[in-house]
Amino acid sequence: MTDQNFSIEFFPPKTPDGVIKLRATRARLAELKPAYFSVTFGAGGSTQQGTFDTVREIRSEGHEAAPHLSCLGSSREGVRAMLAQYQAQDIRRLVALRGDLPSGYGAGESATGEFRYANELVEFIRAETGDWFHIEVAAYPEMHPQARSPQDDLQSFARKVKAGANAAITQYFYNADAYFRFLDDARRLGVDVPIVAGIMPITNYTQLLRFSDMCGAEIPRWVRLKLASYGDDAQSIRAFGLDVVSDLCERLLAGGAPGLHFYTLNQAVATTAIWQRLRPASHP
Repeated sequence: MTDQNFSIEFFPPKTPDGVIKLRATRARLAELKPAYFSVTFGAGGSTQQGTFDTVREIRSEGHEAAPHLSCLGSSREGVRAMLAQYQAQDIRRLVALRGDLPSGYGAGESATGEFRYANELVEFIRAETGDWFHIEVAAYPEMHPQARSPQDDLQSFARKVKAGANAAITQYFYNADAYFRFLDDARRLGVDVPIVAGIMPITNYTQLLRFSDMCGAEIPRWVRLKLASYGDDAQSIRAFGLDVVSDLCERLLAGGAPGLHFYTLNQAVATTAIWQRLRPASHP
């Protein structure tokens, strides 16, 4: 992908079997030579230890790793301790997020914690560690589902960058126009950091619907209808999903996206297939 950045996201496994499976997945995806692997942080900080253990293992294998840090449910002292742990492991990247509400919280409720928004977390990380970490934050081309308006959401994004973020990763989307418009709007606000496109491979229609309902990512009507028409034909769903997402990635890269960040759901096959389709164009 030449100068464009390619990265991969995992979630921390919850069982010993999951740990073993993720090692196999990671070994396969490491062959693609991503810039780094990121590891998510559960709602309200529920997977803190799992995130740390996974990141430490990735680092021990010689790969760059980027743990997620979440505001919700976090204290300044707790974040300070995590930052020190990551520095001791020579981790140089972080993904700083507001995070999801833990199970049981309503949309209008807030979780306990000393940070309300991601910009406050970014400011704290910078105050504590200076320029040690390359900090990524989230961006929402189709608007965060809890934002009051696209304008408010864009201003929130700009505050995170102003607080000290180096770059951003978007929520996944399937509408390239929404991404390019978001880039233009951000640039008009003076935001000049790289905004990497988040990519969700399509392998399971029911699962995709559930995720998209939660995060506000729009599935274009024609894509939804086509996926629905396949019913339980998993092979056709995967083949069509590969075409749709590969075409999206090609358009994003051709249009100047600084990179792609793949939400793998701890699986290797779909991301590998997409990358293999892209590689001839990006590595002549």
